[in-house]
Amino acid sequence: MQLSMAMKGRDIRNDVLTEVERLLWYGLVDKAIEYLNTLNDDLVKDRGKLEVLINYIARHRPYIPCYAVRKKLGLRNSSNTGEKANDLVVSDRQKHNGMSWSKNGSVALASVTVIKRNNEYKNWLESANLELKLAA
Repeated sequence: MQLSMAMKGRDIRNDVLTEVERLLWYGLVDKAIEYLNTLNDDLVKDRGKLEVLINYIARHRPYIPCYAVRKKLGLRNSSNTGEKANDLVVSDRQKHNGMSWSKNGSVALASVTVIKRNNEYKNWLESANLELKLAA
């Protein structure tokens, strides 16, 4: 989204996106940031939106792996397991009939649902400890 708003046109955006994705695929976060920082002003419509994207990538640097290596090792390159767990634990319950949840209410619901799904009642009630894990 930030890239679309930052670049002058779809074709330029797609070219920049292709290069950034290529660099990030190989875990070259610094090179991706450098590439975005050195884009010619003739290509950029809104330098502020580009800065938002650059700052986002920089903040998430520790969590951006080398996807190429992960693929070669046969490891997952998606977050679908975590997203499905969120769907099971929280999202499905919270998206009915226009419900609106506070952050505290959402966390509380997730905690109670995890306790139930993982059969952690005793652990929670006796030690107030909650082990977060995906149930089979």
